[in-house]
Amino acid sequence: MTEISWGTTPKLPKHAGTIDRPHTHDPQKQAPMTSSAAEPSGSATPAVTTIGANASRQNRTREMQLIPEALARAHMHERLREADVERQAMSLATARRMQRRAERASMRARRALAMAVMQ
Repeated sequence: MTEISWGTTPKLPKHAGTIDRPHTHDPQKQAPMTSSAAEPSGSATPAVTTIGANASRQNRTREMQLIPEALARAHMHERLREADVERQAMSLATARRMQRRAERASMRARRALAMAVMQ
């Protein structure tokens, strides 16, 4: 058994890291997981590759980070649509009001013409 004195630090083994403490946190630089030698080659569990899992995990994380942005974009789109509908409604109300005013002016002009002809 090796005895460690209090004045020296123990030498760490030079390996790539463990599952709990990987050498790097970048999934692209990590070594892919492979099946152990103790497991038979034709077993029911397939060999595990982390490429697809890491990509989906990264996509999920990216999508989850973009959820507030997408929500804000949808909210703004809805507000713009509501403003457009309200603008169209105001324009239609203004056009109808002007049409009624024009019809009243036309009726006054007809009455004035009829009164002028009758005299």
